[in-house]
Amino acid sequence: MFNRGDRPAISGGTPIRPRERFLVFGAPRFDEDEISAVVEVLRSGWVGTGPRTAEFERAFERYIGSGTGVAVSSCTAALHLAMKVLDLPPDSEVITTPLTFAATANAIIHAGCRPVFADINRSDWNLDPEAVEAAITERTRAVIPVHLHGRPCNIESLAELARRHNLYLIYDAAHAIEAEWEGRKVGCFGDISCYSFYVTKNVTMVEGGILLTQRPELADRLKVLALHGLSKDAWKRFSDEGYRHYQVVDAGFKYNLTDLHAVLGIKQLEKVEKHWKRRQEIWSRYCEALGELPLEMPAPAAPNTRHAYHLFAPLLKTDEIRLTRDELLDALTREGIGVGVHYVTLHLQPFYQERFGCRRGSFPNAEHVSDRTFSLPLSPFLSSEDVDDVTGAMNRLLKWHCR
Repeated sequence: MFNRGDRPAISGGTPIRPRERFLVFGAPRFDEDEISAVVEVLRSGWVGTGPRTAEFERAFERYIGSGTGVAVSSCTAALHLAMKVLDLPPDSEVITTPLTFAATANAIIHAGCRPVFADINRSDWNLDPEAVEAAITERTRAVIPVHLHGRPCNIESLAELARRHNLYLIYDAAHAIEAEWEGRKVGCFGDISCYSFYVTKNVTMVEGGILLTQRPELADRLKVLALHGLSKDAWKRFSDEGYRHYQVVDAGFKYNLTDLHAVLGIKQLEKVEKHWKRRQEIWSRYCEALGELPLEMPAPAAPNTRHAYHLFAPLLKTDEIRLTRDELLDALTREGIGVGVHYVTLHLQPFYQERFGCRRGSFPNAEHVSDRTFSLPLSPFLSSEDVDDVTGAMNRLLKWHCR
C-alpha cells in the first residue's frame, strides 16, 4: 500500500537516489575486453580508418545476414550519404515521419530535397502507410521510415507502396539493430538501411554509423563518397602493402569511421544478443511494476516481428494526473533518475515551422504521442537495484499526484 507520507523530492521529500548516484540516461556498458581492445589499437599506431573498420563492416553484415555494409562516422552521415548516392533531382520530395530525431529530416534538406511529413499510427507510432500514400505527389522520389524505439515498421505495406509508386525506400534503423520482420533483420529490406552506434545505442562505439544496402553498385559508390570522393579503399595507401596513389573520382565527404571506434563495435557485436536479453528483462520488469499507474504502456512486439527494445517510452495519461509530462521529467530528475523524450515532433520545432510552414494540428497522432511521451533508462548497464529505483520513483510520483 502506498504511503502518502512518503513525499517525493519535488514535494520536499528525500530523493530515491542522492546526487552522487544519479542514474544517467542511456549510459553504455563497456567491459574490460572493450577497454583492452581500444588500448591495443592505440598502441598499434593505426587509429584512423583501416583494417578494423573493414573487419567491423564484415561482422555487421554477418549479424544482419544480408547486404553490404559501409561504416561511417555517424547515422546522420549515413542518412546524408543514402540521399546523395541515389542522385535524386533537386527539390525532390522525400516523405518521413515527424516523430523522429532531427537528423532524419535534416539529411533530406542537406541533400537538396524537401522533407514531407506523414502521420503515424497510434498503435505502433511508426509511419502510417495510408498517410504516406496520401502525401505522395509527382515530385515524391523516396520514403524514409523510422523503426521507432526498435519496433519494426510495416515493411510489407511500405514495400508494396514503394513498388507501385516507383519510390526509393531508405530505412532509418538507428534504434533497430536487433529488430526483425518475418524472421529477417530489418536491414534486409529496402534500398538502404542506416544504423547508429551513438553512445546511447544498443551497440555503441561512442560515435559511428553504417549503411547497409542490398545493391552492390551503391555500396561501391558509398565507399567513395564517405572518404572525400577518393577511389575505393584509398585508406590502404598507408598500409604495409606499399604506397598507393589515389584518385579523386567524386565530390565526397569526410564521413569515414576510425579503427579506434570500430574496435569497440566489433567487441559490442559479440555481446549484442546478451545485452538484448537484459533489455528485454528490464522492459518486462517495467511493464509489471508500472502497469497500474496512469500510463499507456508501449505496445508489445507485433506477431512475427522482433522488437529491438531500444527505448521504453510510455505515455502519461494527462487527464488522470496533476503533473504535466515536463513536470514529471523535472520530478524524476530530482529523484535522481535520468530521463529523455523521444521525441518532440519535428513539425512543432521552430525551424520546420519557419522554413516549411508546419503547424500544430497537421499530424494529430504524432502530436498526441509527442505531448505525452517520455523515456526511462533501458540499458544493460542497469543493475536490478537501478531498475527498482526507477520503478520506485515512478510509483512515488504518480501515486502522489494522481487526481
